[in-house]
Amino acid sequence: MRRLDTEALPVLRESIPVPDYDRSQVRPSIVHLGVGGFHRAHEAMYLDRLMTVGKALEWGICGVGLMPGDRRMQEVLSAQDHLYTLVVKHPDGTLEPRVIGSIVDYLFAPDDYDAVIEKMAAEQTRIVSLTVTEGGYNVHSVTGEFDEKNADVQRDLAADAEPHTTFGLVCAALARRRERGLAPFTVMSCDNIQGNGDVAHKMFAAFARLRDPSFGEWVDSEVHFPNSMVDRITPATSDEDRDAVAELLQVRDEWPVVCEPFTQWALEDSFSLGRPPLEEVGVQLVDDVTPYELMKLRLLNASHQALCYLGYLSGYRYAHEVCQDPLFVDFLLGYMDDEATPTLEPVPGVDLPDYKRQLIERFANAEVRDTLARLCAESSDRIPKWLLPVIRSQLASGGSVERSALVVAAWARYAEGVDEQGEPIEVVDRLRDELIAAARSQHDDPHAFIANREVFGDLVEHDGFMAVYRDHLASLHANGAHATVKAVVAGQE
Repeated sequence: MRRLDTEALPVLRESIPVPDYDRSQVRPSIVHLGVGGFHRAHEAMYLDRLMTVGKALEWGICGVGLMPGDRRMQEVLSAQDHLYTLVVKHPDGTLEPRVIGSIVDYLFAPDDYDAVIEKMAAEQTRIVSLTVTEGGYNVHSVTGEFDEKNADVQRDLAADAEPHTTFGLVCAALARRRERGLAPFTVMSCDNIQGNGDVAHKMFAAFARLRDPSFGEWVDSEVHFPNSMVDRITPATSDEDRDAVAELLQVRDEWPVVCEPFTQWALEDSFSLGRPPLEEVGVQLVDDVTPYELMKLRLLNASHQALCYLGYLSGYRYAHEVCQDPLFVDFLLGYMDDEATPTLEPVPGVDLPDYKRQLIERFANAEVRDTLARLCAESSDRIPKWLLPVIRSQLASGGSVERSALVVAAWARYAEGVDEQGEPIEVVDRLRDELIAAARSQHDDPHAFIANREVFGDLVEHDGFMAVYRDHLASLHANGAHATVKAVVAGQE
């Protein structure tokens, strides 16, 4: 079977949408750090839509991989002329494939860090966008400041060091542009962090000040960091997905992307060197992203956490299995209605009751097959940003934290690394060892997990929360996850 590449497009064009624009005319003025499934199902897809109608050919993408695991992406995209298949999975089983062509180059940073710096420093580059995960911004979880003690950061700050981190590479490129008299590019975060642009602004300026105070002031005052809210469920590509695409197209794509039909992007219109006309393909260009991002983070993202640990402990392995169980649907809607929604601002143009019902439908899409293991990963970066703000807001207002406390307790139970049948759980987290150690000691000290101030701050000192948390943790150990959820939904435990 032939592979997906430029020569395969004429044949594929007979059956599915493919790039009809001249890709040799696409100029990469966007450099994107962290090319994974989400970027390819979201930002790259929107740009491909524009190019398909003859616009934004000057807004092509050069991807950059920073991590060792990104080598494979570089190899696949290079072999496929940077083409890939995006497959939308509809709930009725319909597959909607199209070939995306907006990525036209890819650099693997460990091969040549200076080449990455020079690419961003080039006059043609006008936007550097990021999907470097929630943990990629080096925010100290307790202080909220830039963690300058991070070993990788310290290495990048050493005299004459070759930058390796996102901060080092981006700031080195900005410094070259400053030296050459070029205006700075816009840094556009697409990560699931409240105020992602503001966080990026604060962290990059902090790194720049450590490098050179005057340079740091220039970054702080001259570089634009628009906030954004991005939304599309994009599970990891499986071998089954690769085989399904090959069977459907009779062309082998080594790294297709699968996603749900829903997509949303609310973006602050703050760019120093222009931007693509994204509003023409459904992106909401707004003055204030805050209401949209709070809605997404506290309803969708936090609800993912609300279903993943409890669902996994109850024996489920996919999100759709959990959301086809009426008990868990009641639990999730109760969390959204009683705990998350009271913390939200009005969201212009959004019917929140309809949005919440739609979330359940999205989670229940069996075709997406989003694994609970994926949703349970890197919780120490996710829970503090998605769920703890709900808890703190509710504690401050005297609202309920019943369901939120159960979610945190379920994470603590999951982090013990053994499920209710005695089978091992693979805990995936940057703080894995200390989380597991704390979780396994909570039979003797039920406060052990919450006492981690790096993750939870002073939450252990809130007696009202801790009383509910202890009761839920005890029930999870004594009765199991399913029975505990049932008791909470029934209003008693």
